[in-house]
Amino acid sequence: MKPVIGITMGDAAGVGPEIIVKALAHQETYDLCKPVVIGDSSILERAINILGYSFKVNIVKAVQEAKFKHGVIDIVDLNLFESNLEFGKVSAQSGAAAFKFLEKAVQLAKDKEIAAICTAPLNKEAMHLGGYKYPGHTEILADLTDTKDYSMMLSSPKLKVIHLTTHVGLRKAIDLIDPERTYKVIQLAYETLRNAGMLNPRIAVCGINPHAGENGLFGMGEEEEKLQPAIEKAAAEGVNVTGPYPADTLFFRAVRGDFDIVVACYHDQGHVPIKVLGLEEGVNITVGLNGGIIRTSVDHGTAFDIAGKGIADERSMLAALTSAAELAPKEVKK
Repeated sequence: MKPVIGITMGDAAGVGPEIIVKALAHQETYDLCKPVVIGDSSILERAINILGYSFKVNIVKAVQEAKFKHGVIDIVDLNLFESNLEFGKVSAQSGAAAFKFLEKAVQLAKDKEIAAICTAPLNKEAMHLGGYKYPGHTEILADLTDTKDYSMMLSSPKLKVIHLTTHVGLRKAIDLIDPERTYKVIQLAYETLRNAGMLNPRIAVCGINPHAGENGLFGMGEEEEKLQPAIEKAAAEGVNVTGPYPADTLFFRAVRGDFDIVVACYHDQGHVPIKVLGLEEGVNITVGLNGGIIRTSVDHGTAFDIAGKGIADERSMLAALTSAAELAPKEVKK
C-alpha cells in the first residue's frame, strides 16, 4: 500500500507552495505515495496560477475525503489567510500559519490519518514574530510529540548523516556529547535504517577532533570519553558500528560505499558534506519522534528572493517525498 504523506506548506510567503505544486505535477509522486497538502487553499491556488497549471483543488475536512489523483491536489485547508500575502516578506501572519500547519500535521500523524510528514521550509524570524520561539522544525516536532531523544538525519543519494548535536554553538556541542547521547543516536540510526528495509546497516562514528584525536595527540581525550564507550556498547549488542574515524577521510569513504550512515558530532560536520554533494537532492529527516512519526523536509530555505516567480527547483521536495514514502509505515486509517 502507498503511504499517505501530509505535506505542510511552510512559510506561505516563500517558495514552499510553488515547490509543492511542482512536485505534485510529477506522476511519479502519486506512484510513490498518497499526498495531501496541509495549508491554505487560497495560497495553493495562487501558486497553481503562477505556475500555469490547470490543477483542481480539492478541499477536504478529513484525509479520508482525499482523491489522491494526479491533476487534483487534496488539501486540508486551515483557512488562515484573509488577505493577499506579499511574497518574500517576513511576517507574523505567515510565521504563525507555518506553525499551525505543522501542528495540524502532527495531530493527523498521531491519529494515524497520515503515515509521515513532509515539510516545506519555514522562516524562523517570521515564526518568532508570530509568537513561536523555536529554532526550527525539529524542535517544534519534538515539543509537539513530547520527545526528548531525537536526532536530525540528512540524506542524499550517496550519503546519509545523523547528528549528535545540531543547533548549538561548537563549544556547547562538545559539552553536550556524552556516551549516553552517542549510544542513543547510534540506536536511532540503526532502527531507522532497519525499518527502511536495511538488514545490517553499517554505521560509522565521526571523531570530534582532527584525526579523531590521534591517540591523545589532539584534543583532551574526547573520543575516548564521549564516543568510544557508546560504540563498544552498541557493537556488543550486535549493531554494526565502528569508529571513531577522522572526519577528513570518513565522508569520502561513506560516499564511496564503505558505510551506510555516518554519525556526525555537530551541525557543520554533518551538513557540509551533504550540501557539497548538492542542495537539490538533500533531505532533512527527523528521527526518534514519539509515536514513530517520520518527518522529512527539503534541505533548503524559504528563498524569499525568488518566491512568486515560478522558478523554484522542486527536486529537493521530490527527494523529501521519496524519503517519506520509503521510511513511513504503510498502514493508516482508510
